[in-house]
Amino acid sequence: MTHEISVVVPVYKGELTLRPLLAEIIALTEPTSSPAGILWRVTEVLLVHDNGPDRSAAVIRDLSDEHEFVRPVWLSRNFGQHSATLAGMASSGSEWIVTLDEDGQHDPADIGRLLDAAVAHAAPLVYAKPTNAKPHGAVRNAASRGAKALIASLADGQKTSDFQSFRLILGEIGRSVAAYAGSGVYLDIALGWVASRAVTADIFFRDEGERISGYSGRKLLSHFWRLVLSSGTRALRIVAIAGGVLAAIGVILAISFIIEWFSGAHLPAGWTSLMTVLLLTSGAVLISLGVVAEYLGTAVNMAMGKPPYLIISDPSDGPLGRHRKSE
Repeated sequence: MTHEISVVVPVYKGELTLRPLLAEIIALTEPTSSPAGILWRVTEVLLVHDNGPDRSAAVIRDLSDEHEFVRPVWLSRNFGQHSATLAGMASSGSEWIVTLDEDGQHDPADIGRLLDAAVAHAAPLVYAKPTNAKPHGAVRNAASRGAKALIASLADGQKTSDFQSFRLILGEIGRSVAAYAGSGVYLDIALGWVASRAVTADIFFRDEGERISGYSGRKLLSHFWRLVLSSGTRALRIVAIAGGVLAAIGVILAISFIIEWFSGAHLPAGWTSLMTVLLLTSGAVLISLGVVAEYLGTAVNMAMGKPPYLIISDPSDGPLGRHRKSE
């Protein structure tokens, strides 16, 4: 049986790149064999217009008129790549969803490699793992690696270094995430909330050409901050832990000062009591802040739409179970 795939493309500055991208996808609307021999085909391409500064809207209209499998999704204003991607996922209808960029960096033919990884690992979420350096500047690449490493230490069990905009998602999971995710959530964090596992597939990323990135320094910083806020409450717990450590040090220090006083040691007048009180009160304040932060983190998760559960169909009846039955 052939796997059916919806391709979601958020469009911001796609006037020059959309038509070449669609030309590559046309051949993939017919059954195509992956490197592992799995049959798949693209059933629809959702072009999500994110109100960029160029003539992308006109190109989307033309492509929709020329190809039945092209479905435009019109946003009322510019919401950003993640929101545009969520809108496309919510509008999709196939058993798999693939998200890729408009700039030609991602080769649609590599969708088969993502599908092979999903089937081999029974994974509902697969990220493309670049086998070459990203076609950005050295400073931006280094900053990206550093930011992902920082968030990986704060995120609750999610490997943020694997996050990529070229990804394969089980359709019902992708549409469910698009339905509940709040406006401030980082898309990949939301996917990690409900996907049973996420794996990677080695993919060669092509050059973006002369296209100027739509991400300014301000937008990249906003992108990073959204990732920080979506990464869970582990960072908030550090505050409470630090408070507990300071309070413990204060108690130990107070006991040591008392022992020294009884042993006749000379202690600076006022310094011992000042240090003890300072450590104990600082610890108490930080512990209190940590408790408040936990409540705040719970409220933030609710605002972001983090679900307590997600009901899906029997995995053995889906596209992953199909291959296990045939073995």
